[in-house]
Amino acid sequence: MSEENKNPQYSADSIQALEGMEHVRMRPSMYIGDVGVRGLHHLVYEVVDNSIDEALAGHCDTIKVIINEDNSITTEDNGRGIPVGMHKKEGVSALEVVMTKIGAGGKFDKDSYKVSGGLHGVGVSCVNALSESLTATVYRDGKVWQQEYERGKPKGPVSTIGDNSSTGTIVTFKPDPEIFKQTREYSYDTLAQRLRELAYLNKGIHIELIDKRNTNDKGEFVQETFYSEEGLPEFIRFLDETRESIITKVIAMEGEKNGIPVEVAMVYNTSFSENLHSYVNNINTHEGGTHLSGFRRGLTTMLKKYADSSGMLDKLKFEISGDDFREGLTAIVSVKVAEPQFEGQTKTKLGNREVTSAVSQAVSEMLENYLEEHPNDAKSIVQKVILAAQARHAARKAREMVQRKTVMSGGGLPGKLSDCSEQDPAQCEVFLVEGDSAGGTAKQGRDRNFQAILPLRGKILNVEKAMQHKVFENEEIRNIYTALGVTIGTEEDSKALNLEKLRYHKIVIMCDADVDGSHIATLILTFLFRYMRELIESGYVYIATPPLYLVKKGAKKTYAWNDDQRDTLLKEFGNGASVQRYKGLGEMNAEQLWETTMNPEMRTLRRVAITNASEADRVFSMLMGDEVPPRREFIEKNAIYANIDA
Repeated sequence: MSEENKNPQYSADSIQALEGMEHVRMRPSMYIGDVGVRGLHHLVYEVVDNSIDEALAGHCDTIKVIINEDNSITTEDNGRGIPVGMHKKEGVSALEVVMTKIGAGGKFDKDSYKVSGGLHGVGVSCVNALSESLTATVYRDGKVWQQEYERGKPKGPVSTIGDNSSTGTIVTFKPDPEIFKQTREYSYDTLAQRLRELAYLNKGIHIELIDKRNTNDKGEFVQETFYSEEGLPEFIRFLDETRESIITKVIAMEGEKNGIPVEVAMVYNTSFSENLHSYVNNINTHEGGTHLSGFRRGLTTMLKKYADSSGMLDKLKFEISGDDFREGLTAIVSVKVAEPQFEGQTKTKLGNREVTSAVSQAVSEMLENYLEEHPNDAKSIVQKVILAAQARHAARKAREMVQRKTVMSGGGLPGKLSDCSEQDPAQCEVFLVEGDSAGGTAKQGRDRNFQAILPLRGKILNVEKAMQHKVFENEEIRNIYTALGVTIGTEEDSKALNLEKLRYHKIVIMCDADVDGSHIATLILTFLFRYMRELIESGYVYIATPPLYLVKKGAKKTYAWNDDQRDTLLKEFGNGASVQRYKGLGEMNAEQLWETTMNPEMRTLRRVAITNASEADRVFSMLMGDEVPPRREFIEKNAIYANIDA
């Protein structure tokens, strides 16, 4: 007798055939990525994408997003309005079909939309399934139509609630607490970043964000309107506002190649980093793809052709590489593809082969025209390329020195690293600790089986201002590479990492909870973002959260991580309670550090994630670059504690 027949519980009734909305509720992460903060905000993006599609089709120029007092979301647009007539096949209103059938919608009809945004094409029906309530209001055909839903199911048929000559769609939804258990509170800044990005990517559209939970000094709701007249050139200037350009204007083009709409904007600056941002149908393709390959091919081919003909490379004793043409480059590539094919781990890598030649041709023609019309800028770019090549040549020796010292090359671990005994990287974690004092305490308090400690001496190098060979020559950075066990890439891709050699799957930044500690953490994050971004994208990087206070009364003691918690504890403990302020990790003994910050059963680790690559690039450039005013403004707006000085 087979095992299947031995088990009476396994029968035909055990097979569940989930359809549409039921499947979304059962497996929400398949549709929106996760059910945490990112998935919560993705709901808004799915609804807004519908309005953007109307704009791309030429029927909408104003979109409004409102965060209501109860953290529900309202989106409005002045498009044509979702059709409300009877759907022949389904036998119900087309509005109900759009709202309740996965894969339904006009974006699948090429006569209605040539291209459409949204990664999965599940749209507003997915949002409906994951909301405890949703109301759709449509202005169309001289009337106002409305239908209400509860967890994806209609509460009644579509009905008319009035007359109105306007057109458009209003959707109000409230995320379901049964699905989003971690949080249902929307971040104004997170939504603002994405809506600003959409405004730059789709010029001429007004996108308004209103937060009814907060008011300004005048008693008005906090709000912002995003609008771009130029599109990508404005986006480039926004991203590069804290960098010094070496050319007179943004190089840009917009047109259609081989039937594919292509937009490109780029500028060269004095920095040593390469910042390429690519989009397909408004989706940020942070894994790149064929459009980015086309951009790199067109850029390298045309610049090398110009540099060779200029004679400026004649005295160079080694070959120019592709990396050299991209140092100090900030560029945005945006394409619109009717049927995009996505690849990669997170389905954000474009695979359409025909896009490569379209973008390459567009970039080559754009650069050829610009270099001919701006000879001084052309000379500045080639000089920048030559300097990059010379620096790369110097970096090769520094990089080889790092490689020789990595554990896999037989060079041994850094002397200051206190390693763990566990060999499985998935079970291991390393704490990057500020200073020998805190490092000593952490070594005593850790669990030696799976926790390693790497003390860092003082503030590591600010890689935002350093040439590549200086980065690889820095002792603290070499120690990080060696301790982690990762190997650095080739000259063609000098920042690529071999994650198969990674020795720890939790890399925890543990610094003091003060201004200096925050600065050191930011320096480490800047280094990881610029040189080890794969670690962040793979979810391996965390920030520890040590407590700020210890509140005691007699034998009773409790830790507090912020001022509000401290004040609440003082009230609970009553008269006679005392407060100890931890100015640094070194002020805690090993047992306290373990129980508050390192014990997996008790601690809070914040995983570092890149929710918006272009915004992360801009913030790191602002915080760690040369321009003081934008940095001061950012700190004054965001710092919980900060001593603002010159």
